[in-house]
Amino acid sequence: MSDRLSVLKTYKLYVGGKFPRSESGRVYEVTDSKGKWLANAPQSSRKDARDAVVAARKAFGGWAGATAYNRGQVLYRVAEMLEGRRGQFVHEVADAEGLSKSKAAEQVAATIDRWVWYAGWTDKIAQVVGGGNPVAGPFFNLSSPEPTGVVAILAPQESSFLGLVSVLAPVIATGNTAIVIASERAPLPALSLGEVLATSDVPGGVVNVLSGRTAEIAAPLASHQDVNAIDLAGADEALAKELEIAAADNLKRVLRPQPVDDWSAIPGTDRMTAFLETKTVWHPTGSLGASGSSY
Repeated sequence: MSDRLSVLKTYKLYVGGKFPRSESGRVYEVTDSKGKWLANAPQSSRKDARDAVVAARKAFGGWAGATAYNRGQVLYRVAEMLEGRRGQFVHEVADAEGLSKSKAAEQVAATIDRWVWYAGWTDKIAQVVGGGNPVAGPFFNLSSPEPTGVVAILAPQESSFLGLVSVLAPVIATGNTAIVIASERAPLPALSLGEVLATSDVPGGVVNVLSGRTAEIAAPLASHQDVNAIDLAGADEALAKELEIAAADNLKRVLRPQPVDDWSAIPGTDRMTAFLETKTVWHPTGSLGASGSSY
C-alpha cells in the first residue's frame, strides 16, 4: 500500500445552527498534554461573539416556549447521539486532558450520564422551585420559574467535556439559550459537541460554541446589553472580577467561579436555579354556590 497523507480535521465554530469560520480568519494550534499538535481551532473575534448573541436571542422564544417535557425529549436525543460517537470523544478527551483511554472512557460515560440526568430534570424543576403559596385571603398565589434568557458560559478550562456539559446542560434544560466559550487549551471536545447538537433535535441558536482566547471573547459578552446572564466557571480570579464589573452595566445575573474538586459528583439543582426567574401570579378564587363557599 502506498503511503498517504492523513486528512486532518478542520474544526469550526457552531453559531446559529451553522458552522462558520471565525470572522477574523484566525486559527490557533491545539496541542495535547505532551505538546503534540492535534489540530487548528478557530480563534473567535468580537464579531463572532456578537453574531452568537443574535443567534441565541432569535432562538430563545421558541426554546423557552417549548414544553418542559419536549425539552427533555430533545436533550435525551442529544445523549443518544453522544453515545453513538463515544469513541471519538474518548480519543479527544484523552488527548485534551492527558488521560489514559480507560480514564477518558470513564469521563465520557459520566458526561453522557450527566446529560441524561439534566434531561430528566426539565419537567421536574418547576415542582421543586415553584408551587402554590399560602395567603390570607380568597386568592390563588402561584409561583413558577421562567428562564432568564441568553446566558454566556465560560466553560471550565481543565475539564474539557464533563465540566463543559455540567455547566451547559442545566442552562438549556431550564429554557435558556447559551453562548459557550470552550476551554482555551482544550477546545476540541466542545467543538465536536457542536457537531452533535447540529445533528440532533436542538434548534439552531439554542447553543452556540465559540473557541479562542477566553478573555478576548468574554469581554464583549459580559458588556453586551442583550446577554442576560453569565457563568464565569472558566475564568481566573482577575478575569472574573473584570467581567463581573462589565456585567453590572445591564444588571446581568452573574454566577461566580466556584472551585470544583470532582465534576463527576452529583451536582444538585444549583446550576439550574442560578438562571431561573420566579414569576408570581395572584388570582381570586371566586365563590361557589349560594352558600358563598370557596376553593
